[in-house]
Amino acid sequence: MSENTIDQLNERLSERSSDQAINQPTEQCNKVDVKNLDLFYGDFQALKQINFSLNRGDVTALIGPSGCGKSTFLRTLNRMNDLIPDCRITGEVLLEGENIYNQIDVVDLRRRVGMVFQKPNPFNMSIFDNIAYGPRMQGLRDKRRTAELVENSLKKAAIWDEVKDRLKKQAHALSGGQQQRLCIARSIAMEPEIILMDEPTSALDPIATGRIEELIGELKKEFSIILVTHAMHQASRVSNKTAFFLLGEMVEYGSTGAVFTNPRDKRTEDYISGRFG
Repeated sequence: MSENTIDQLNERLSERSSDQAINQPTEQCNKVDVKNLDLFYGDFQALKQINFSLNRGDVTALIGPSGCGKSTFLRTLNRMNDLIPDCRITGEVLLEGENIYNQIDVVDLRRRVGMVFQKPNPFNMSIFDNIAYGPRMQGLRDKRRTAELVENSLKKAAIWDEVKDRLKKQAHALSGGQQQRLCIARSIAMEPEIILMDEPTSALDPIATGRIEELIGELKKEFSIILVTHAMHQASRVSNKTAFFLLGEMVEYGSTGAVFTNPRDKRTEDYISGRFG
């Protein structure tokens, strides 16, 4: 092999190494990290040594039987449990490396981590004012900017075309499925980084449920989402990661495909196959 050929090969290897170094992802913290989380209501321990991480763009489904700690865990992520007397938490919940219980203001936390509840809960005001309420409370006064924000939020929630001609009408006049998408739009208007959804389709008919699931598929392009669901098919359709809870423990957490087709824990397999729950 000639000296020139060796030099050319070395040059190519050097270029490849440089490209790999450039393309190598830099080490960074997850969007959410939960470390050794325990939660107590008085003497009762509701969550036990939970360890969990959420990456940008993830849709994570939390599954498990009723009363296993799914919704309790969800509420720890934006400190909704602060409102419950005798609730005590140990361990860490980090949002981009900051502990949400002592390093982040709770108002700012709930702007960054939005919440959509099981039952639609529109405010007793117009459709427009429902969406504008949060930004106005944060100091938004410009009418044009407010109108743009309302329109964009309703579009992202896939309900703009259904309500654009009745924005001044009462939100409670909407159907249940429309009210839930309105509540999602209200959360979007705060420009969150994460959206928490606590069984958002359990009170809806199949058509409205399908629309919410399609919406989740669009929202994941912009937001990280954590979803509590009792519907196994829904978890498999909309999520890329799944966590199985049982009796306050996170028994298994991994890619949705692996959890549903090749679970590591027998309890996960038994639950998914319908042997209990």
